[in-house]
Formats: sequence, C-alpha cells, structure tokens
Amino acid sequence: MRRAWVPALLSGLIGPALALAQPAANEGVASTASKPAQEPAGRSEASSARLAPGAKAGADPGKSWRAHEALGLPWLRFGLEHRSRFEHLENDFRSSNPGDATAVSLRTLLSAELRFLSFVVGAELQDSRAWAAEGTPLNTTIVNPVEILQAHGGLRAESAFTRGDTLSITAGRFTLDIGSRRLVARNEFRNTINAFTGLDLQWASPERGALRFFFVVPVVRLPSEAAELAEGRIELDRENTAAVLWGAFFQSPPLAAKVVIEAYVLGLHERDGELAPSANRRLVTPGVRVLRAPAPGRFDFQLEVMGQLGRSRAGAAVSDVADLDHLAFSFHASGGYRFDVPWSPRVVLQLDHASGDRDPRDGTNGRFDPLFGARRFELGPTGLYGAFAWSNLGSPGLRVELQPHRTVDAFAAYRPFWLASARDAWTTAGLRDASGKSGRFVGQQIEGRVRWHAFPGNLALDLGGALLFRGDFAPPGSGADKQPSAFVYTQLTATL
Repeated sequence: MRRAWVPALLSGLIGPALALAQPAANEGVASTASKPAQEPAGRSEASSARLAPGAKAGADPGKSWRAHEALGLPWLRFGLEHRSRFEHLENDFRSSNPGDATAVSLRTLLSAELRFLSFVVGAELQDSRAWAAEGTPLNTTIVNPVEILQAHGGLRAESAFTRGDTLSITAGRFTLDIGSRRLVARNEFRNTINAFTGLDLQWASPERGALRFFFVVPVVRLPSEAAELAEGRIELDRENTAAVLWGAFFQSPPLAAKVVIEAYVLGLHERDGELAPSANRRLVTPGVRVLRAPAPGRFDFQLEVMGQLGRSRAGAAVSDVADLDHLAFSFHASGGYRFDVPWSPRVVLQLDHASGDRDPRDGTNGRFDPLFGARRFELGPTGLYGAFAWSNLGSPGLRVELQPHRTVDAFAAYRPFWLASARDAWTTAGLRDASGKSGRFVGQQIEGRVRWHAFPGNLALDLGGALLFRGDFAPPGSGADKQPSAFVYTQLTATL
C-alpha cells in the first residue's frame, strides 16, 4: 500500500506560497463588521466560550487592530477579511469521485455597519472562489463569487425592559449562529457561508439569560452547475420561498458552578421548488444543552440531546414522492479538563451519536437531519474533505489541546466511526448497503492542526490535516477504495 499522506503533506507545506501568488484582485482582508450583531448568546465551537470579533479559541489574541477603530467614528463599523487556503485530498473516499482532489480556495469578506442612535443598517459582501486541479469536484460549499451575504436593517437598544438588558431586532438578509452551531451556523472553515432572509429578535440580560426568535427563508447559492462554478460565473443568490426555517432559543444565566442551560426548538418546512429540489422535510427539532465552559484548573463538560419528528422523503429526487414518518435523534457528550500548567493542556473525551434509518421499507425515516449546522469543530475538516456529518453516525473521541505560546495553539484528535444503522448510508460518501451485510465500521480518523497568530487578531497561519483509515464497511459493487484517505491544508487569514 503506498503512503498516500507523504505527497499530500509535501504539497501542503508549499500551500501558502501558492495561495499568496494568486492575482492581487483576489487579495484583501476583512472582519465581518455586521457579524457581531447576529451572534446569539451562547455562540460556540468546541468550548462554548464566547469570542470577541476576530478572536480565536485557544490563544490569547491580545489587542488586534481594526481600521474602523482607527478612524474614531462611533457610527461606522467596517472590515475586511481575506483567507487563502491550499488543500489537497488523496484517495477520495467518495463513490462519486475516486482519486485525488486539489484546490486553492479564496474567500474575501467586506462588511459595513452604520448606526444612527438605535437604528442600524448593515451589509456584507462575500467573494468565494477556487482554482482547482482537473477532476476536483466543485460545488456551492466551495464557490460563490461576488455575492451579497448580508443586507439588513434593525434596532439595537439597551435597558429596553430591565436595567442592563439588550434588545436586537433585525430584518433582511443575515447569517445565523444558534447555540452549539450543530444545527444552524455561520460557516467558518467552509469557503461559503449560509445566509437567510427574514426576521430575527434577540433579548439578553446578565441576570435573566437570553431569548431569541427567528423566522426566515434559506438563501440558495447560485450558480449550482459544476461547469459554471469552475468558470467563476457570477449569479446573484436567491431566496428559496419554498422553504421556511423558524426557531425559539433560550439560554440561562450562569448557574451554580458556572453551568449554563440552553433549550430550543427549530422548525423546517419545505417543498419542491424551482430553485432547490428537496426531500419535502417538515421537521420539528427540539433540543436541550447543558454545559460548563473550559477554564484552567477545572473540569468542563457539555451534553446536548436533540429529537426530530415530522414528515420527510427518503431523498430529493423528483421521482421520490413517498412521504414517510420522520422520527430521529442525536446527542453529543463530552468532558474535559484544562491543566493550569505551562502550555495549558486540555484533554477531552467525546461521544457523538446521530440516528440512522433502520429499515428503508418500514415507512419511517429514522435518519437524523443536521439542517444548516457546522461540523468542522468536532467531526473533522470540511472543504474538499468533509468525511463525516451528524447523520447515521456513532463515534467516541479523544482530543488534546495545547497552547505552547500565547500566539500558538494546537490540537490533535482521534475518532473511530461506525454507522448507527448498517442498512443506512455513510451519507457524506454516498455509500449504502440496504441489506446491512457490509458491516458498520467506517474507519478511524486522526486529525491535527497548528495555528500561529503572527499578529494576533490580524494575521494567522494554519497548518492541519486528517488521515482516514478505512474500516470494513464497503458495499458490494461500490468500487470504494479502501486505501487511507489523506487530507492536508494550509491557510493564511488576514483581518482588518
């Protein structure tokens, strides 16, 4: 068996030079100035800790420089962010694209926010492009050139109902981060970002917690054809009026031992439309999360339980018109400890489960649907890789985090993966054995990343990757290559 990760690693080490060599027209920097207004209380990645704009978990960001602060205009906020990433995947695990994939992905964000007394008007432009090797699959999670990501107006008020509270009302197009971000998220690692159009109401009080209600329609990224994406064709995104997403979210203030409780319910109602074929999902997803954020010298934990019920179809094909009962669930449990010693090591044990469809012929769909969530912070890198999602999944895990210097943070993680149901699909690979005779063990993933905040909050360099060693799951006739899949990336992010 050839060592697939060796050439991938060598390619990754020269990635920043290749990315920086792209034409100047695609270079720039940004901070999403309108983004903080969209962040709910409890926004989190792995640690559930609240982050300041431009800050990164695991490192002391210090004092970052922002162009709008230098101007000293309190009524204006603006920012630029540019990220160049080289990524290479060797021995693709997907049934649709066996082989290798290589791309240089570029994402530029330009944002501005104007404040007049309590009134706010904000906008954000996104330009997501990729230069890909022949045979590398491109889709709308990678490419979306010159797009209006956010355009909204609203009201921001302090002490609206009680002393010290904050009230935010936003209408228009915006991004969403809800709770743990497992079900609705503003994508960070992915090259394109989910957007929604509608109404978002938020209220927060230091003593009473936070409430949030939203009613939106998803925005469909266009164009969607692979050939048009490869050409970088520009087409404005459009709202999918055949789908509605709504939600209610509550977060408690810190309780005894600094434990926080969240409760929420999300609804998705869709039908086949002109812009997006669908599985006619009519789903309600209630959930509860209990967490204690990491801190030096103490234990932390997180437990989230999600149910899902309603109606759906087995797939989005036009020919699939059979409505099924939908009954699914998912949970995440983790416990960690951050040692109060040099390098601030944190060790975390994890367990994730998302139900699968036990019987494709019983009239019930048991596969958990992750809706519009993010997954990079727990299940591995996305981009060209994206091996796992919160559907038909069972996985324990071990994660170790380090901070050897105030400007350097790193982590390594190990996770084996099983199918929750042997008769359902490994969804991200497009592989399924409806008989269940191919087993459940998908494989083992080793992941790592090192990040250097060269100028904290303004310039960061990442080097990371993942190895997937395949298990015994290989449906007959799938042509699946069971050699290890190797993914490596380097990225440079600049923010002003």
